[in-house]
Amino acid sequence: MDVVDPSLTPKPKAPLRVMSGMRVTGALHLGHYFGAIKNWLKLQDQHPCYFGLMDWHGMTTAYKQTAEIDHWTRDMLADWLAWGIDPDKCILFIQSRVPEHLELFMIFANLTPMGWLERVPTWKDAVEEAKQNDTHNLGRFAYPVLQAADVALYRGALIPVGADQVSHLELTREIIRRLNHLYKAKLPEPQPLLTENPLVPGLDGRKMSKSYHNSLLMAEEEKELRKKVNQMITDTQRVRREDPGEPERCTVFTYHKLFSSLEDQAWATVGCRSAGIGCGDCKARLYENINRLIAPARERKKDLLNNPQHLDSIIESGCAKARTEAQKTLRDVRERMKFHSAGRLWF
Repeated sequence: MDVVDPSLTPKPKAPLRVMSGMRVTGALHLGHYFGAIKNWLKLQDQHPCYFGLMDWHGMTTAYKQTAEIDHWTRDMLADWLAWGIDPDKCILFIQSRVPEHLELFMIFANLTPMGWLERVPTWKDAVEEAKQNDTHNLGRFAYPVLQAADVALYRGALIPVGADQVSHLELTREIIRRLNHLYKAKLPEPQPLLTENPLVPGLDGRKMSKSYHNSLLMAEEEKELRKKVNQMITDTQRVRREDPGEPERCTVFTYHKLFSSLEDQAWATVGCRSAGIGCGDCKARLYENINRLIAPARERKKDLLNNPQHLDSIIESGCAKARTEAQKTLRDVRERMKFHSAGRLWF
C-alpha cells in the first residue's frame, strides 16, 4: 500500500468571503427584503459573510439629520435579525465603529484619479438633484472610494449584486487593482455574485422609495399595511366592478407574484379577466398574504428593540470581530506600502 506524503496533498480551498451592506437612511421596506436580505439568508449558510450597516455612507445625504442615524442603525439591525440574519453565522458590524474603514479610504483616495470618479454614472446622473437638495458634497462624490475600502478591508471576494449593478463594482476592482500593482499587495479583486433582484414597485407603480412615500415597510403594522394595500394602483382601464381587467397592467397583481401562492395568482388572474372578483377582493387577499409573511418578523423586531442590552451585545461582538479582520488587512497594506508613520508628530 502506497503511503501519501501529507505535505503533497492539496489543501482544500477556503470558501470565498461575501461582503455586502446597506446604507443607513431610515426604515427598511420590502424592496430591501427582495433586493438583498432574502439572498443574504441563503449566503450566510454557504460562505463567510460580512454584512455592514453603512452609516458613514448614510451621512453623505443625511448630514443634517445626524441625531437620527443611531436610531436608524439600530432599527435596521433589528430588521435584519428579525428576518433571520444570524450573528452566529455571519459578522454584522456598524461602519463607523470600525475606524479602519476611513483609514483605508484615505489610502485609496490618494491613488484614485479624479477622472475615474467623474465618470461614475450614479454621480453624473444625480448631480442636479444633489445640488437642489444640498447634498452636492465631497462625501457623496467620493462614495465609491469608501465603498472600495469597505470591500477590501474584509478581503471580500464575492459581492452580491443585480445584473444592473455589475458596472458599479468595476470601479472597486480598478482601485484595488491599482493598490495591488503599486505596492505588490494581494487584496482579492471582488467578483460580482449575480443574484435575482425582482422589481418591487411602489404603491403607485413607480420604483419603491421612501422619498416617493410609496413603500411598504418590512415591519409595517397591520392597520397601516391594510391601508397602504387598499391605496395601490390597479388596472386604470377597469373603471367599473363589472368591467373585465388585465392583471399584467395592475400593480396589485405584481405584488401577488411576489407574495401569493400560484393558486392565489390563478384565482386573481381568472377573476380579474372575467370580472368575477372586484379589485377590493384582490387587495384583501394580497393583504392577507403579505401580512402572513411580515407578522412573525414584526413581532421579533419589537422584542429586539425592547431588549436593548441584547441588541448592544450583538453590535459590540460583531464590531469587535470586524475590527480584528480590518486591522489585519490594514497592517498588511501598510507593510506593503512601507508606510509606518503612525504615531509620528506632524506639527
